[in-house]
Amino acid sequence: MPPSPHALTIPKLQAVVAKGEGPTVEFKKATGEMKEAMQSLCAFLNGQGGVVLFGVEPDGTLRGQQVSDGTLRDIAQALDRFEPTVSIAIERVRLASGAEVVTLVAPALADSIPFTWDNRPYERVASTTRRMPQEAYERLLFARAHSRRRWENQPADELTTKDIDREELFRIVGIARSHGRLSGPVGRSTAEILARMGLYQDRHPLRAAVVLFGKKFLPEYPQCELRMARFRGTDKTEFLDQRQLRGPAFKLLEEAEIFCQRHFPMPAKIVPTQMRRVEKPLIPPDAMREILVNALIHRDYTIAGGAVSLAIFDDRVEIWSAGEYPKGITPESLTRPHLSVQRNPMIAEVFHRTGLIEKWGRGTNRVVSMCRDAGIAPPKFEEISGAAVVTFVVPVRETVQVTPQVTPQVTPQVAALLNAALSVESSREHLQRVAAIRDRKHFRIAWLEPLLRAGWLERTIPDKPNSRLQKYRITSLGRAALEDWRRR
Repeated sequence: MPPSPHALTIPKLQAVVAKGEGPTVEFKKATGEMKEAMQSLCAFLNGQGGVVLFGVEPDGTLRGQQVSDGTLRDIAQALDRFEPTVSIAIERVRLASGAEVVTLVAPALADSIPFTWDNRPYERVASTTRRMPQEAYERLLFARAHSRRRWENQPADELTTKDIDREELFRIVGIARSHGRLSGPVGRSTAEILARMGLYQDRHPLRAAVVLFGKKFLPEYPQCELRMARFRGTDKTEFLDQRQLRGPAFKLLEEAEIFCQRHFPMPAKIVPTQMRRVEKPLIPPDAMREILVNALIHRDYTIAGGAVSLAIFDDRVEIWSAGEYPKGITPESLTRPHLSVQRNPMIAEVFHRTGLIEKWGRGTNRVVSMCRDAGIAPPKFEEISGAAVVTFVVPVRETVQVTPQVTPQVTPQVAALLNAALSVESSREHLQRVAAIRDRKHFRIAWLEPLLRAGWLERTIPDKPNSRLQKYRITSLGRAALEDWRRR
């Protein structure tokens, strides 16, 4: 049989040895050091992979050893003591002396770690192999189980497709199609569409489907919660506003953005060349959305009591997400090029289809870049008390409360309503959420009807004002009023 084109040759071997021992290379004089060699091989398997070379002196001298059938049997028997079972590539390089160097190559198998040899786990620290601490081993065991049997990919046995918000499902499918990330037939029934998206199994929606499209949030699903608060000052002593709600992920994202619009000031400056006021968002909207999306798709949904939290203070904005950063990601790595590690790939995939995220691990880097371009400090990434925390250090002045008049005046709240109806037709429910008015009658009398009478908003079905399909859009008069307010 001809040699493999990738077979290890003496020049290749010399190149490996020349770099010396390190995090992924270990020298052993002979197979008489089998136990220590297997421990290092185990450490490599639990890390980024590596190679053990028999027949190499500690200083890198190639001595080789005589290799018999018995030698190979000893190696095979030693490899049988790994758990879980692993395939180790064995290569032999014959030296000019006739002796051979035997190499054992451990691949990087992230989904299978941790490995043990002779019932003990090992790890590599620089060029040293040591016994892995029990706490670290148990953490890796949990991560391995989670990668295969995740919270999101289990059937929601207590729910059926009747518990899925069909309108929300079709809305997201439409957005995915518009972005060209969902093509071909998807079916007509809720079950067919969920199956097309990989979110249906054994006649039940998966938990990921509940997070994304659920309309019935039982006590078993407290994870689908968003907590928002605006505090006076720089601590949590006094609330100015707070909301706590459960719902599907895309609706929670919209609610968080509405809350930010209501409480973020809109600083502006006069640009002489344009002779008008130019508004500058407190935080770039795309940067804020990226962090909110990350909080929703990367949170640890196994933590039932956790939630995504948005906290606005006078001097900063904090986004908290239950669970530490995924394995392989550190707070420091998020400001430089890093791998894309997804804790909930099914949930992330649907967000990807809507165009809200990429899959290349560039999201946080883009956030840093957007903040710098906007002249504000990049956010700070931290792990605090088992949660992933992102902090924007920005000045947030206290929200001004304005009482609407019967004859409308453009206040920040009215401007937010007009802006909500600017590009899309909005339902009464959506506009009421934008205004943050809980009482439906009060919103209709004090807010909606004055804008309709003034001709700033109009109904999409004017001959049926009470239609359940009724929506509202801005008029040319409303656009002019909004534009005039922006120029002031």
